[in-house]
Amino acid sequence: MAKPGTGRDRRAIESADPLDWLERRVDYERTPPAGAPAAAFGLGRVRRLLKAIGSPHERLRVVHVAGTKGKGSAVAMMAAILEEAGHRTGRFMSPHVRSFGERISVDGMPIGKDDLRRAVAAIRPAVESIDRSAARRGRTGPTWFEIITAAALVHFVRAEVDVAVLETGLGGRLDATNVSRPVVSVITSISLDHMGLLGRTIGRITAEKAGIIKRGCPVVSGAVQPAARRVIADTARRRRAPLRQAGRDFTTTYEPPPPSTGPLEPGWVVLNAAGGSTRFRLGMAGRHQADNAGLAVMAIRELAARGLAVREDAIAMGLARARLPARLEVVARRPLVIVDGAHNVASMKVLVEAVGNAVARLRPRVLLFAASRDKQVEEMLATVRGVCDAVVLTRYTANPRAAEIDRLVAACRQAGLPQSAVAVAASPREGLRMARAIAGPRGSVVVAGSFFLAAEVPTGQEGCRPS
Repeated sequence: MAKPGTGRDRRAIESADPLDWLERRVDYERTPPAGAPAAAFGLGRVRRLLKAIGSPHERLRVVHVAGTKGKGSAVAMMAAILEEAGHRTGRFMSPHVRSFGERISVDGMPIGKDDLRRAVAAIRPAVESIDRSAARRGRTGPTWFEIITAAALVHFVRAEVDVAVLETGLGGRLDATNVSRPVVSVITSISLDHMGLLGRTIGRITAEKAGIIKRGCPVVSGAVQPAARRVIADTARRRRAPLRQAGRDFTTTYEPPPPSTGPLEPGWVVLNAAGGSTRFRLGMAGRHQADNAGLAVMAIRELAARGLAVREDAIAMGLARARLPARLEVVARRPLVIVDGAHNVASMKVLVEAVGNAVARLRPRVLLFAASRDKQVEEMLATVRGVCDAVVLTRYTANPRAAEIDRLVAACRQAGLPQSAVAVAASPREGLRMARAIAGPRGSVVVAGSFFLAAEVPTGQEGCRPS
């Protein structure tokens, strides 16, 4: 692997704050590109970067995950299972909620600042060389996400992981993680999101996600819409990739926890596949987590079929302990406060279903909401009509994609929410204070609309500036 320069330059790079340097890069999480994704995305830059630093992606056994909903949960579940099985496991996810280290971890330990500094120092000279070459041609060098993808791969190689579980950042076909050569590919559920970049139909969005399918590499799919299933099946057939499809090759059934348990306690999943039926305790709440767990288990079994030993008890223990922030996360009890990263119409519908029993007897029920301006905010807010007694609208501050308050107010009106029940807060912190005051000790607050909102809501846990 290439090393940074020598002498004073090398010492300066190794002592610099990697996050400060990274924040100066083009970051499409903060400012999505205009026009077609091919104009901004592509694998050329990241391939050049990885080649310059010794091709770390070619030294890793990878599980690659794409999809619209459930990617992060499926990645967390698979990583936890592999760790319980005794395999040193790298995990790469996005976005983070409270700490940058959530994105890159080994055996559940988030990357520390020293390790991140070393990983960035190993690639920074190559980045700056590519920058200079690109500038001569009137182009841009590697983006923020491409650089942290490379940093994650460097970190995983140095940590000598047995398996790296990689989540795509956006789409799949043109995502920086798609340089990997996976042992297994996983596609979670597909729904309408990022339509300006990925396409305005389920079929076109699925075609981007299915771009992670590699020739001969098995793929496990949780897609349910007929159009999505057709695209995935056709892509797998063309690339001679064995396909395990939910609803055809395996099914999952959710068993909720007993009514006597606390709000939003996890339930169980019953997985039916070749070889019989197996019941597992879940670590994350919600019916939708049963589907994510089914994908995780089927992917792990594909790995096991290819020589990676994984015991059934490791699967059970891994699923039971897998956790992520802002996934139906209960952060307070009086009032009940639930933080969730639901950020599109489909995930808002799942959220409303998931919290139904937990908040059914709590009054008033308050939604604290903010979203990115490229989302279907009117349709998102329509999902809570008749469910919430009040809505507090706000705007997160650390990401310029946040929708303006005026648009959110108009969206509430279009969604049929009573204007008398809508309040406005200047910041997420103020919004949570207002929502809790409206809810009182016997009510509930659900925080939803964006992971960026979840990142800025004070929960008593360590915070971090969101990227």
